[in-house]
Amino acid sequence: MNEAAHPMESILRMDRMPHIWCPGCGIGTVVTAFAMALQQAGIPLDKIAVVSGIGCSGRVAGYIKLDSFHTTHGRAIPFATGLKLANPELTVVVISGDGDLIAIGGNHFIHAARRNVDIKVFCINNFNYAMTGGQLGPTTPEPAITTTSPYGAFENPFNLPFLAEGSGAVYVARWTALHIRRLTKSMTEALLKKGFSFVEIIAPCPTLYSRRNRLGDGLDELRHYHDKSVIKHGADTRELDISYRDKIVMGKFVDRERPTFVEALDKRFTEVFGKKYEPYGKVAT
Repeated sequence: MNEAAHPMESILRMDRMPHIWCPGCGIGTVVTAFAMALQQAGIPLDKIAVVSGIGCSGRVAGYIKLDSFHTTHGRAIPFATGLKLANPELTVVVISGDGDLIAIGGNHFIHAARRNVDIKVFCINNFNYAMTGGQLGPTTPEPAITTTSPYGAFENPFNLPFLAEGSGAVYVARWTALHIRRLTKSMTEALLKKGFSFVEIIAPCPTLYSRRNRLGDGLDELRHYHDKSVIKHGADTRELDISYRDKIVMGKFVDRERPTFVEALDKRFTEVFGKKYEPYGKVAT
């Protein structure tokens, strides 16, 4: 008898399974949501490029059966920007972690959002640098324990939806790895949205973050997400800070329209030269 094909076989590199992520980690669930979102969005798979950086989440690109690029630490967004400008027909997706995108890559994040570069950024937030030893990250809540905050974090963490909206993102949402159907819908919307779209996904890190803080395993964290999550669409992003073991406000917070970077470039180029700008080193006559 022939074995039935896996429903995600057209999107995932099945020859690389099983994946490297720890038991209870939320990244695998996020990959499933992303694969379902690709199917729902209906975008031709040969018109999609996935870019990731360094870290646990950065390994996602290696499991996607699409044009995918594993870039250097913190540089996923500028690499994705180059892809989009070279070929505006592509749907360019960045999948990486809170440390890669918001710490070393933070400057690239805010300026890509400011310019409204038409890329989709999916940030898997597990509150620490998980792959490199569990250090304090830009989203670690006070007073969580990490390898570099053994007596508890004291730095104020980033509120990522507020950062994204304040920088200029046109689509901003947040979900957890537990809310896979809502996450899938949000990813689908982001894929089809023109402009800089940002989705934060809160995901368990049972091996380092949860263990050091004695929070149990991945299932315990999902129970916490179930008990503490509050859906509030359109919430003021200034009020979306995540406190340690407190409620997590989720939902779609921003959905607006702005000219994209390429549209703004086309407009200015036409005003100055009387011709539309064309990529690939050519100028339309």
